[in-house]
Amino acid sequence: MIVFDLSCENNHVFEGWFADRASYEEQVAKGLINCPFCGSQKIRKILSPVAIKKSRDSQHQASTPEAKMLNVLYQISRYVEKNFEDVGARFAEEALKIHYGIEEPRAIRGVATEEEEKILKEEGVEFLKVPVIRKSEH
Repeated sequence: MIVFDLSCENNHVFEGWFADRASYEEQVAKGLINCPFCGSQKIRKILSPVAIKKSRDSQHQASTPEAKMLNVLYQISRYVEKNFEDVGARFAEEALKIHYGIEEPRAIRGVATEEEEKILKEEGVEFLKVPVIRKSEH
């Protein structure tokens, strides 16, 4: 596990946790990292001391606050994966149809662009961004 200090185009600073540097690069390239303050997808690494978690000692790992947090996020991620319909890139479209009664209410999951998220918020559609945590990351 590696932690980077990140910044968006609006100079908001936040941490990002990744399996490795390649995971970070891939997620940035795909626009999967958003600023938690403003939602911007224009993210860059900033100079900082980098924390690398190398120990695989499961007892020690399970007792750290970070490991507990990752475990909770993993459980939430698995619940959403199993119980919500994956509509992929059609998330905003499907959420609006449900919101306006065009389609029956149901639990959906997917991805939306920053602009689509803005539209959903303006239309009063409630949604929650949940990170996808892989088993190897927790």
